[in-house]
Amino acid sequence: MNEHPSIARFRAELAERGGTGRIVVLPDSVHTAALAAEALGCAVGAIANSLLFAATTRAGTTEPVLVLTSGAHRVDTDKVAAAIDVIGLKRAKPEFVREHTGQVIGGVSPIAHPAPLRTYIDLALRAYDEIWAAAGHPAAVFSTTYAELLAMTGARETTVN
Repeated sequence: MNEHPSIARFRAELAERGGTGRIVVLPDSVHTAALAAEALGCAVGAIANSLLFAATTRAGTTEPVLVLTSGAHRVDTDKVAAAIDVIGLKRAKPEFVREHTGQVIGGVSPIAHPAPLRTYIDLALRAYDEIWAAAGHPAAVFSTTYAELLAMTGARETTVN
């Protein structure tokens, strides 16, 4: 089987970080958390969306911030910005996402980026024994646990909504 290069890079990084989950390639039509949850037979809240934001720091610079949020939540950018001590958070543009993650919107994984990203994880994901997140490609996901995802990403816990 010819695996997409971004999935292959993700697979290698997952193994390097000690990830134990499986990678599943879903149909192209599964492009939302709700559709992914339906295809995987899990709750929408068990889908961990990897959302990249452009954060305006107190120094006036812009830096990438990755928020791993439950598919059941929308990120309250004002609340999260205050919690992580930045002036503001804006959804990143596609070029910014590609530059900082090496991946495309819709396929951003929690790991396998060109450089470490400041990462936060939605506390609500703790409620699920199994979590599914993107595996570096819009059609690929992988299974993990909250503890494993926390360990692999070095994320800080927060409430996002």
